[in-house]
Amino acid sequence: MMECNSTVLQSCTPEVLNETSPMVISSKPNLPIIIRILLAIVMMSMIAVGFLGNAVVCLIVYQKPAMRSAINLLLATLAFSDIMLSLMCMPFTMVTIITVEWIFGSYFCRISAMLYWFFVLEGVAILMIISVDRYLIIVQRQDKLNPHRAKIMIVISWAVSFCISFPSVIGWTMVEVPTRAPQCVLGYTATEADRIYAVVLLVTIFFIPFSVMLYSYLCILNTVRRNSVRIHNHAESLCLSQVSKLGLMGLQRPHQINIDMSFKTRAFTTILILFIGFSFCWLPYTVYSLLSVFSESFYHGRSFYTVSIWVLWLTYLKSVFNPIIYCWRIKKFRESCMEFMPKTFKILPKQPGRSRRRIRPSTVYACSEHQSTV
Repeated sequence: MMECNSTVLQSCTPEVLNETSPMVISSKPNLPIIIRILLAIVMMSMIAVGFLGNAVVCLIVYQKPAMRSAINLLLATLAFSDIMLSLMCMPFTMVTIITVEWIFGSYFCRISAMLYWFFVLEGVAILMIISVDRYLIIVQRQDKLNPHRAKIMIVISWAVSFCISFPSVIGWTMVEVPTRAPQCVLGYTATEADRIYAVVLLVTIFFIPFSVMLYSYLCILNTVRRNSVRIHNHAESLCLSQVSKLGLMGLQRPHQINIDMSFKTRAFTTILILFIGFSFCWLPYTVYSLLSVFSESFYHGRSFYTVSIWVLWLTYLKSVFNPIIYCWRIKKFRESCMEFMPKTFKILPKQPGRSRRRIRPSTVYACSEHQSTV
């Protein structure tokens, strides 16, 4: 008798499915067409916001030389990976939500899964690089990252992301043509090699970056806490207006603060918010993928389709929220966006921008009890 497993699920006849895979029949999605259309409309809105918002971030960095610092180059790369995720992956998910079945072919399913992991890995790698950079600056007092080195790190991150995601195209892992999910996902497999690759992929996407970023931010928070105590103990010797503007920095001398590193810590809160968003959006997907690969009952369960929609939406929401966070938290991005929007819609004449950074990372600011110099 012919057997049916998850790798050849769609080629099986209904009679074979009834005899060998009763759980598969029970897990078929049965959402009303109205609900599916509403879900598709929401996803279409997410595609528009994710594309336009991240495109504005990329254009700001490209058109304004003053914005081409190391961290802004990294943020622009993160925005570009989110753009590609919105254009190359989300539309096919939106169509599959409406049709329920994957209509783009089994081979393109593998390509779609590879592109999804490729752009996701790149975005996660950029977040990890930024976190390590903040750690070196605030904790180790080492300002290592400049625009040239940032470009090298970006090239390396793209290459590594491609090498990790590419094996899914050539069949090194089992990628399921989604009959119960709106996107090509990791499916249940009993093959040891497939499970090993799935674990390596998920460890690379979530567990390693999460551990590195968590350690970095815990060290940063501890450093900020210790510096706050030191500043409190020497409050009479400090220029309080500068301290309140530039953050909590350790003392170099009783009557002078080196605010060079303080300039670099302004983005810390923003990057911390991005890390929290990354953890919130990707922890459910990681758990869901591990259960899909190792638990046959979960993979063929009735709730698999609903769970798939929600966890995939969470991963896409991260791409939508990132540009909103930039404009909300980073003043220069917000100001540049306000200058860029009138130019786009021809409402107001273009405002002249600065050709150089107002504040350079290498500048040392001194602040004493009686004066401050810039």
